[in-house]
Amino acid sequence: MSAPRPLRTGSLRLRTAAAVLALVAVLLLVLTITVDVALGARLRAQIEDRLRDRAAATASLVGTVDDADLADRLSAQGLAVRIDGASGGSVVAGPSPDQLRNGPPGGPPAGGPGGEDRTPTTTTQDATGVTVTTSEVSGDDDLVTLRSTLSDGSVLTLTASAAGVQDTLVQVRWVMGLASAAILLLSAGAIVLVVRATLRPLDRVSQVARSIGAGERERRLNPTRPDTEIGRVATALDDMLDDVVGAENAAVAAEARLRAFLSDAAHELRTPVAGIRAAADTLVRADLDGPDRELLAAHVAREAARASRLVDDLLMMARVDRGLELAPVRTDLRTLVGAEAERARLLHPSLTVRERIPDAAVPALVDPQRIAQVVSNLVENAARATDGRGEVTVDLHASADRATVSVTDDGPGVPADERERIFERMVRLDAARSTGGVGLGLPIARGIARAHGGDVQYVSAVRGARFELELPLAALSTAEAPGAPFAAEVPDAPFAAEVPASRAEDEPGPGTRGGHARAGAPSDSTRAR
Repeated sequence: MSAPRPLRTGSLRLRTAAAVLALVAVLLLVLTITVDVALGARLRAQIEDRLRDRAAATASLVGTVDDADLADRLSAQGLAVRIDGASGGSVVAGPSPDQLRNGPPGGPPAGGPGGEDRTPTTTTQDATGVTVTTSEVSGDDDLVTLRSTLSDGSVLTLTASAAGVQDTLVQVRWVMGLASAAILLLSAGAIVLVVRATLRPLDRVSQVARSIGAGERERRLNPTRPDTEIGRVATALDDMLDDVVGAENAAVAAEARLRAFLSDAAHELRTPVAGIRAAADTLVRADLDGPDRELLAAHVAREAARASRLVDDLLMMARVDRGLELAPVRTDLRTLVGAEAERARLLHPSLTVRERIPDAAVPALVDPQRIAQVVSNLVENAARATDGRGEVTVDLHASADRATVSVTDDGPGVPADERERIFERMVRLDAARSTGGVGLGLPIARGIARAHGGDVQYVSAVRGARFELELPLAALSTAEAPGAPFAAEVPDAPFAAEVPASRAEDEPGPGTRGGHARAGAPSDSTRAR
C-alpha cells in the first residue's frame, strides 16, 4: 500500500489573497479591453455618421452649387473630397488620404455641427431631386472612407482621419492602466485585512487544539453555525475531542477496573490458599490420626475446590474477553433447560424448582455446553439468593425468531440502581468477601450469550428477581415436522470442578446477589426431560 500523500500546508492567507488579487486583475483587464473596444467602435461610428451627414448635405446642393465649390466647402472641414460627375469629370479637393494618414489636421468635433444629428443612409429627397442612393464605408485604423452614389449618377467620396480615435484610445488605456494599478494596490491591502479577519476563527481552532493537547480537556469550540465551512471544521474537532476524551476516560476506567479486578482476584485466592497452607502445615508438623486428620484433609480438599472454581471462573472470563471458540450444533432448548432444572433439584433438595417448557421443539444453533453453563449460572444464582430453600421458576418460550429462558426466584431481588452493575466483574451486593463466589457468574453468562448473538438481562418482577436469557432460533428444515423431537446434545460432564458436598458452607447467606454463581455446567446426574 502506497504511503498517503502529505497534506499541502501552504499559507492559506497568502493563497487566498493571491487568488482574489488575480481575480481582480483579470476583471480589470476584461473591463479595460471592453472599454477600449466599445469606445473605439463608438468614436469610429461618430466619424461615419459625420461623413454621412456631409454626404447628404452635399447631395442637397448638387445642381445648385458648382462641384468645385462643393469640394472646397467639404475640404475646409479637414476632409479629402473627390466628386466623380455623371458626365465623367472629377473634382478633387483637400488633403490626400496619404496626407491624412501621415499628418492629418485635427478632426472635426464628434457629431459635427448640430451635435448628434444623423442623416439616414436611405434616400434623402430635397428640392433639387438629387438623393444619396447607396453608401459604402471602408478604411483602416487611420482612415475612414465613405463612398456614396447619388441619384444623378455622380459618386461622392469623403475620407476623414481616424488618428484622433487612436489618440483618444491611447489616453483611455493609460488612464485605465493607472487606475487598475491603484485599484490592485488598494485591493491587496483590503484583501489582506479581510482575509486575516475572516480566517481568525482558524487561529482560535489552533489555540484550542494546543490548549487541549496541553491538558485542558474540557475546552471546546462550540461553533454558532455548524453548517458553514469553519463551523463544520469546528464541529468535527469538537466531536473528535469528545471521542478522544471518552476513549481516554474509558481507558482510565478500564485500567482502574483491571487493577481492582486483580486486587479482588488476589484477595479471593489468598483466602483458600492460606487455609490450604495452614492445614498442610498442621498435617506435616502435627502427628494427627483418625478424625482430626480426616477433618484437615477435608478442609484442604474444600479450599482447593474453592480455589479451583475461582481459577476456572477467571480463565472463563479471559476466554470471554478474548473471544469464545464456540462449537454450535442444532440443539433442542427444551432438553437443555429440563436437564438444568433436574440438576438443581439434585443439588438443592430443599429448593422448589418449577418448569414451564413448551411441547413443541425449540431448536437453536448453539454450543450446548456453553448455554448449559449460562442456565446453570442463573439457576445457581437463584438458589443462592433463596438460601437453597425458596422457589425457582424456569420458563422457556419461543417467539418468531427468538427463544427466551427466564429464571425467576422469590428472593429479595436486586435494587434498581444495581441491576446493571451486577453484570460487572467482581461485583457482589454482599459485604463479605471471604465466602461464596467472586462476582463473575453473571458477567460470564452475559459474555457467552452475546457470543451466540443473544443476551442476558435483569427484568423487573413483582417479587424476587428475574433473569432472562435470549437466543436466536434456528430455522426448521423441511424434513422436520413442527413439534417433532430431535436429538439434542446435552453435556454429560461438568465444565469445572464438581460442587462438593459441603457446598452450603461456601455459599453466602440469604439475599446474596450479584453474579457470583459458579461458571460450571451440568453434572453427570443431568438427564434429559
